[in-house]
Amino acid sequence: MALKTEQDRLETVAPHAGAGPERSCVVTRETHAPDDLIRFVLGPDHAVVPDLKRKLPGRGVWVGLSKALVAEAVKKQMFSRGLRDKAVASPDLPELIEDLLRRDAAQGLALANKAGLVVTGFAKVEAAIGAGKIAALVHARDAAADGKRKLRQALRRRFGAQAASERQAPPEFEILTTDEMDSALGRSNVVHVALGLGPAAKVFLASARRLALYRGDGEKDASEGGENLTMNEALEQDFNSSGANGRDANGRHISTGEIPGTHERHE
Repeated sequence: MALKTEQDRLETVAPHAGAGPERSCVVTRETHAPDDLIRFVLGPDHAVVPDLKRKLPGRGVWVGLSKALVAEAVKKQMFSRGLRDKAVASPDLPELIEDLLRRDAAQGLALANKAGLVVTGFAKVEAAIGAGKIAALVHARDAAADGKRKLRQALRRRFGAQAASERQAPPEFEILTTDEMDSALGRSNVVHVALGLGPAAKVFLASARRLALYRGDGEKDASEGGENLTMNEALEQDFNSSGANGRDANGRHISTGEIPGTHERHE
């Protein structure tokens, strides 16, 4: 029996969700940080299972954070080579991963809302941009071009055109539809969102960035930022930063319980 290589040893231990050495994409052979890749493992009946949280045990294979690359890996049956075993990848695997990433982003937005970091309504979003204390500007994918243009201009006025070009201004995302944002926030007709500063915002930024990169959206959607905190960690940090009275910067009460659109409770 052949001795295990160091790579084999690393791959048979579930990697930590936010750390680890660079990995190689099975399609391009290029190396990237784990945050810029998707890990896959073998499930029952040799099915290829996406491990988005990078916590599942067993040998893993990595593919670049791109829907096109996942589709190529499926088409050319590259998972078997990377996993060194028979591997059956569903033809709709690229769409399944996109849906999982979209759910993560929606859940991250719901968490930010629960922490009191979400501002909606065109006038209120424009005012939040003017105040300068926002982590991101989020537009619905089906938002009107005129509204996006006006808020983008407000960003440039507040942070400067140079800051926007050098990615020093808050990033913009267009990753969820109006219906998806409504469901995540428990509100109606949400088209634009100003995301406030706080640990819960970092959860959304990380998930939004991964979804934007996976879809191949424009650079404005894939700006660096975000942090892989768990939901409970982010809620706890936001609660602690709000002070002993458990209220956010706007004086609203931060409570625990069900996050709209997620069917999960965080006590």
